[in-house]
Amino acid sequence: MQQYLDILSRIKSQGKRKKSRTGIDTFSITGAMFEHDMSLGFPILTTKKMGMKNIATELVFFNRGLSDKSWLQSRGCHIWDEWGNPMKVPYGNDEESKKKMAAENDLGRIYGVQWRNWKGVDEQGNIVEIDQLQNAIDILRSDDCSRRILVSAWNPAELKQMALPPCHYSFQLLSDGESVDLLWNQRSVDTPLGLPYNIASYALQLKLIAATVGMVPGRLIGFLADVHIYENQMEGVEEQLTRTPRTLPELVFPQEFPGILEWEPHMFQLEGYNPHPAISFPISV
Repeated sequence: MQQYLDILSRIKSQGKRKKSRTGIDTFSITGAMFEHDMSLGFPILTTKKMGMKNIATELVFFNRGLSDKSWLQSRGCHIWDEWGNPMKVPYGNDEESKKKMAAENDLGRIYGVQWRNWKGVDEQGNIVEIDQLQNAIDILRSDDCSRRILVSAWNPAELKQMALPPCHYSFQLLSDGESVDLLWNQRSVDTPLGLPYNIASYALQLKLIAATVGMVPGRLIGFLADVHIYENQMEGVEEQLTRTPRTLPELVFPQEFPGILEWEPHMFQLEGYNPHPAISFPISV
């Protein structure tokens, strides 16, 4: 995916040095867009090897509205190991705080909890729980040309209850009745480490939703705000920029597709994936 490398190159040449919450400076640009036609293959990076099983496991975790990171860990997925519910363990990037955060299994009301169990108030003042993901699928089936099919993770009333305020904070579905497009919004983008996962995760979400409603996945589009590289990632970025993208693989589901909410992380084949070797990028907590 040359588009991804172009974003890295732009940050490297135009990025402004900025301080960050983590204590590690970034090189940052404001505003970028990623776009991919799903008919051209599954958009997982080929300029470094990526673990699709991890991406699929985290997405199932979100789609089921879970918040206990031990569910992920028991399945070999350690993406959320460093974080914990700040209402139970206050955030800090000192070593003692990091240890306490790592030991706390509850992640609070993060992405999937908001997708499946958004708490709101109805006309009578009663607290109601809203399943945004199921609603989106239902609308796509009943009114496929609707421009109101959105799922949001950015709940201002509950940000302090989240292990990490959502970086990718909403997605929208648009359809013509035959194909469906997915557009996501992201406020903060760790481009070397996080963005490749976000691209593959939302591409998988698009395929899952399309298969669930009997449509074809169309375009995947990401609107990116603070797009950055941490200074301790630059060596790996320079290595990746020397590599030539290879042909994208195809992600294939089994013939007996159970639907998005019953789908399991092992229920796919990534055919023709031939990436360059992995590059290890440090994570900033």
